[in-house]
Amino acid sequence: MTFVALGLSAPLLDALTELGYEAPTPVQVAAIPALLRGRDLWASAQTGSGKTAAFVLPLLERLGVARAPSRGAVLAMILVPTRELAVQTGQAIARYGRHLPAPPATCVAVGGVSIERQQRALADGAALVVATPGRLLDLVEKGALQLSTLHILVLDEADRLLSLGFSEQLAALLALLPGDSQRVLFSATFPPKVVALAERLLRDPVRINLDAGATPAADVIEQRVIEVDAGQRSALLLHLLDGHAWPQLLVFVASRLAADELALTLSRAGKRAWALHGELGQDARTQTLADFKAGRFQVLVATDLAARGLDIAQLPAVLNFDLPRSAADYTHRIGRTGRAGETGVALSFVCASNAAHFRLIEKRHHIQLVREHISGFEPRELAVPARDEHGGIKGKRKSKKDKLREAQARAEPSRR
Repeated sequence: MTFVALGLSAPLLDALTELGYEAPTPVQVAAIPALLRGRDLWASAQTGSGKTAAFVLPLLERLGVARAPSRGAVLAMILVPTRELAVQTGQAIARYGRHLPAPPATCVAVGGVSIERQQRALADGAALVVATPGRLLDLVEKGALQLSTLHILVLDEADRLLSLGFSEQLAALLALLPGDSQRVLFSATFPPKVVALAERLLRDPVRINLDAGATPAADVIEQRVIEVDAGQRSALLLHLLDGHAWPQLLVFVASRLAADELALTLSRAGKRAWALHGELGQDARTQTLADFKAGRFQVLVATDLAARGLDIAQLPAVLNFDLPRSAADYTHRIGRTGRAGETGVALSFVCASNAAHFRLIEKRHHIQLVREHISGFEPRELAVPARDEHGGIKGKRKSKKDKLREAQARAEPSRR
């Protein structure tokens, strides 16, 4: 299959050739023709599978040379869960549409930056808006944005939108959509809330399921697990950085505070490291990501803000310094490496306190990884016993027979 066979026009094909795209990925083969026909679509695909191009290319094709018909009105909108993903999607639109005779005016609307600047962009006429839900509603409430002319709506990372608590915002936005608009939903997983959203939003959709929740193949990403005491993780990380020729490393931690502290520790040890988390201003977040992508520093210490959708070319390694809270986020984290035909390595530090949690991650993904010990950093802490489904220690919960024997023993003295 070729991009020509998918029905894309010459300007888009020229851009793809310049970007080094040789053949469409499976999700692009399945999605692009359906979206060009105007069909609603409900799709899932593995991280790094090219899904952004799968909806941006047909969206640009359908918009053509169209302009927003009036002040504040838009023709197409892409809704994403994070500011970083919005910015990245806006950049993808610019890359793919670079040879269009009149690329659609695009506004990236996110929080953390001046809303007045976004209002001016809309007033000048924007056919396409890429937005996060909160800022989009702000613009609608201020009268800067109308949705009555919307032809196409794309929800990217729909499961993440819902997990971040945007259910009410999504319901409010859906109520404003014209009935004949084309609706597109991409979701990595399909919990009940996503299923309910899809049933409300979509009409006779084309379904694409390419096993989005699966972990990447072993020949693409090497997964390693290193057992280490919690207090030795920073020292072990420095040891690994000294021993490997990674030009860049993305390190995931659990909180903003942990990101700042670890980045400071690495910097004091002479490593070029920066933190990325939601408490940073938007300009700082954008600049930090841009500098990392450009190779201006080696280690990015990030919260799960960086786990979804971000495309960092040729990133050789990621590290779970702290384990993700959910098994699904494990896949998204490690999927930041091994992208676009490259291979990568994904490491996880497992400590006594989270060993049971990592076993759960393995169980959910049907994998079993060998535990490694690094000389000089062998763990000394004992693992916390696994807890059963009722909250007790597995293997220590009393059986009904044990309880019956105890009751009988307590009753014996009274019988005597």
